[in-house]
Amino acid sequence: MESSVASSLQRKVAVLGARNVGKTSLTVRFVESHFVESYYPTIENEFTKIIRFRKHNYTLEILDTAGQDEFSLLNMQSLIGVKGIVLCYSVTNRNSFEMISVIWDKLVDQLGKDNLPVVVVANKIDMRTGQSHCVTKEEGERLAKTIVSSDGKLHAGFIEGSAKDNINVDAAIMMLLKKMEQQELGNALENGGDAKGCRIM
Repeated sequence: MESSVASSLQRKVAVLGARNVGKTSLTVRFVESHFVESYYPTIENEFTKIIRFRKHNYTLEILDTAGQDEFSLLNMQSLIGVKGIVLCYSVTNRNSFEMISVIWDKLVDQLGKDNLPVVVVANKIDMRTGQSHCVTKEEGERLAKTIVSSDGKLHAGFIEGSAKDNINVDAAIMMLLKKMEQQELGNALENGGDAKGCRIM
């Protein structure tokens, strides 16, 4: 076990979204395989999990951030070294859905770049009742298509899921890892590297 840990590739990702959309529940479900029922506003937590993806072991450091609103500032110190972003909203909370674009713009403005791999996660589909106020899958897909890097190379992924029912939680992280890997391989090729043997730390 120690040798696999030593040879693993380290990646830091951040989970961002409005308050009470299930960011912590998604993170804990992925890392610890159980559901957190109670809601306690998160200040900031970091979780670590070692996973196998394709042919590599990855040590994932997952930053579970405080809920955002229009006026809150991102903790830029914590975002240093982040290689991928999960933007999370609740399908039962339209305001949290509308906050995704605000949070993304804020992130781009504060980081000074928009070329981070991103996956938009629509959480709490177990609570979707078919009522008109719930955000539809089609709306989520349209939103994700608006999150594109300025060079057009990176497009946000989109997936619906449920931390409570463990629907697509692992798939969301794997989708992000795939996007991160594709970006790294693309960067390596642009810099004259070998995509087959490429290992970028």
